Amino acid sequence: MRTVIPGPCPVCQTEIQYLYQTDKIPYFSEILIISALCPSCGYRLADTQLLSNAEPSRWELCIESPDDMMVRVVRSMTGTISIPELGVRIDPGPACEGFVSNVEGVLNRIGKVLESLLSWAETGKERERIRSLQGSLEKVREGRLAATLVIEDLSGNSAIIADKVKVCRIEAIEDDIEENA
Repeated sequence: MRTVIPGPCPVCQTEIQYLYQTDKIPYFSEILIISALCPSCGYRLADTQLLSNAEPSRWELCIESPDDMMVRVVRSMTGTISIPELGVRIDPGPACEGFVSNVEGVLNRIGKVLESLLSWAETGKERERIRSLQGSLEKVREGRLAATLVIEDLSGNSAIIADKVKVCRIEAIEDDIEENA
């Protein structure tokens, strides 16, 4: 189902179109994709939300072969992505966008960030570290270096869709707050 709803841009108040579209991911859940683009100021919105009950979750996938590149990844605006073996961590922020992709797409996104960082690197040591990380990322893509893709999402709206994925419920932070009160 696809619905378009007009509304004001939250930045410049120009009337824009908000697109709400549902999609079914096989063996997973129905999701809602929300997007908008303001032609006046460039504001962008992209998010995904599960339409089933979602709990705060941590999803882990061991990337071991080129076949793992095709595993589906759903990341909401509140999901944190990390690859601990590479020291990569992508925290959500104000400009964070949700997406539906695959492992290869996630690695490509990380690769683009590394390319951008390379152009900003001020020292040879920084460039060397970035190039080393790019090499490790390529080895992961080729299945020559095992790594773990982790997504943590307190909203429960992110997921990695594979038989071999490990899913853990994230305990509510409220419990810690109540104990310390």
